[in-house]
Amino acid sequence: MQNVVFERIQAELDSNDIVLFMKGEAAFPQCGFSSLVVQVLSQLGVNFKDINVLEDSDLRQGVKDFTNWPTIPQLYVKGEFVGGCDIVREMYESGELQGLLDEKGIKAA
Repeated sequence: MQNVVFERIQAELDSNDIVLFMKGEAAFPQCGFSSLVVQVLSQLGVNFKDINVLEDSDLRQGVKDFTNWPTIPQLYVKGEFVGGCDIVREMYESGELQGLLDEKGIKAA
């Protein structure tokens, strides 16, 4: 079962520059942490793929196992795990997140 979920996760990471595994959807986040990461990405003006882990319990656990990271949301840039809400917020405030996006060649939409 886990391999199937990991393959789904990897397929999303391979086909999207920025992927946010979150509770809810970008238009309607279901938790404050997910909402904050959506706000940060919106402020940066980048397109991202939002994946609602609440729709699939296997995915919700699978994404945690995939990264050995215990919480949702989880942000990936060009297939690389960036972090959860606190890390994303700190990186945004310090300018580090914009630097990472620039380094990876991701431009504002």
